[in-house]
Amino acid sequence: MPAPRSRAFAQVDVFTQVALRGNPVAVVLDGAGLDDAAMQAFASWTQLSETTFVLPPSAAARARGADYQLRIFTPGGELPFAGHPTLGSCHAWLEHGGQPQSAQHIVQECKKGLVTIARQDGRLAFAAPALARTAPEPALLAGVLEALSLRPEQVLAAEQLDNGPQWLGLLLDSPETVLLLDPDHARLKALKQKVGVAALYPAEHMPALVRRSSREARAFAQGASAARPAVQLEVRAFAAATGVNEDPVTGSLNASLAQWLIAEGRLQAPYTANQGSCLGRDGWVQVSADAQGQLWIGGHTVGCIRGSVLL
Repeated sequence: MPAPRSRAFAQVDVFTQVALRGNPVAVVLDGAGLDDAAMQAFASWTQLSETTFVLPPSAAARARGADYQLRIFTPGGELPFAGHPTLGSCHAWLEHGGQPQSAQHIVQECKKGLVTIARQDGRLAFAAPALARTAPEPALLAGVLEALSLRPEQVLAAEQLDNGPQWLGLLLDSPETVLLLDPDHARLKALKQKVGVAALYPAEHMPALVRRSSREARAFAQGASAARPAVQLEVRAFAAATGVNEDPVTGSLNASLAQWLIAEGRLQAPYTANQGSCLGRDGWVQVSADAQGQLWIGGHTVGCIRGSVLL
C-alpha cells in the first residue's frame, strides 16, 4: 500500500437545514490513487450509510459535460448511484471550489451514468434516474412482511424498484403503521433485500404529531427547533443488507417511490416526504417536476465537518 497522504475531507448533512439532522455523508474530495479496497475500508470505518470519493471525470464523461466522478460506498459495498451522497458530495465539491462547466447545472459521473444536479431556491436537486419496476417474488414478499411483522392487508401495493440501488417498495395503509414498525433486521439481512416503506397522509393531514407513539414523539421533539413543513408522504428505509439497519433519509429510494407512486396516480408533484423521525434525524425531501415531466429530488444541505484525512 502507498504511504497515506493528506486529502481534503468534508461531512455534510443532507435533506435538512439544521446541522446534526437529515442524513450525513462523508466526502473524500481527492480520491486519486485510492484502490477499491482502500475506499471500502474507509467507508466501513466511517460507519455512515454512505462515504464518497471525488475523482476527475473520465474523458468520455467530461466530453458529455461531467464535472467530476463520484464513487459511492456503503459499509457493505459500492453503489452505482445514491441520492443523499449525490447532493452532499455536490455541496462539498462546490464549497471546495469546484467550478461546473455549465452555469445552469452540475453533472456527476457515477457507475449509473451521468446525473444532473440543479440549484433550486437554496437547495440542491438531482434529476431522478430512469427506474425499472417489476413485481416482487411472492416468497420474498412474504419473508419481508414476516420480518416487518406486517399483515398482508396492511400493504396497499408492493413493487421491486431499481434506479441503480434496488429496493423492495411497500406502500402501507397509514403513516402510523410506517412509524411503528420494529423490523427484524437480522431476518432482512438474511433475505439480502433492502426495503423501503411509505404511506400517504390524508389530504386534511396537519403537521402535528398526533397519534404517534411516545418513541416517535420524543424523536421529533429532539428536532423541533426546525419548522415541520406539510408532508404528503412518510418514508422509512431498512438496509441491513448493506450494513445499515435503517438509513435516516434516502434520496434514491425517494426518487423510486416518486416515480412509482406518481405513475400509478397515487401522488402528484410537487410534494414533500418526511424520513428519519424514528431516528431523531427528520429530513425533508422535496419532489418536483419540470415542464418536460422530469422528476427532481431535492433538499437542503449543511456542512458539518471540513478538514483533511490521511488516506
